[in-house]
Amino acid sequence: MVTSLRRSLMLIGLSATLLLFAAPAAVLADERTCRGSLGSITVDNLRVPQGATCELRGTYVKGTIKVERGATLRAFGVRVIGNVQGENSKRVVVRDGSRVGGSFQVVQSGVAKVLDSRINGDILVDDNSLRNNIRRNVVGGNIQAFQNTGGVYIYRNRVDGNLQCKENRPRPVGANNIVQGNKEDQCRNL
Repeated sequence: MVTSLRRSLMLIGLSATLLLFAAPAAVLADERTCRGSLGSITVDNLRVPQGATCELRGTYVKGTIKVERGATLRAFGVRVIGNVQGENSKRVVVRDGSRVGGSFQVVQSGVAKVLDSRINGDILVDDNSLRNNIRRNVVGGNIQAFQNTGGVYIYRNRVDGNLQCKENRPRPVGANNIVQGNKEDQCRNL
């Protein structure tokens, strides 16, 4: 009886050890803080802290970029698996063949620009006080511009979803947008 009990305990211990080594390790995404510039490197998540300026050139971000209060992001030819998000930021610029797997969302900020890039999700500019510029992009979702007071320029985008603009002062301007869904409200003629 002692031998069979011992054998059972050994089998349980061996099974637990095998499971421990066979199970995939938990993946924890690291967050990189950017002040200054980064080149062609790979990072998990990226944060531009309050008041800082970050320039990215050819950087690959496996997660999301967050631009904090008063901070500036200038991204050229980047690849982002997640979103680019700015809230109360000073300036968020994504351009020159950049690719964003999620959405570009800049709210209650200053300048928002998306130029010559591919955004698989939505572009949202909401309640920004300076000029928003959305030009020559391929957008897998919607372009949405709401309650901006610094102007919105929307020109030559290909949009799989809708082009939606409401309560912007002044009204958005632009032309030559190819929209698979609907052009709505203030963007009806763009």
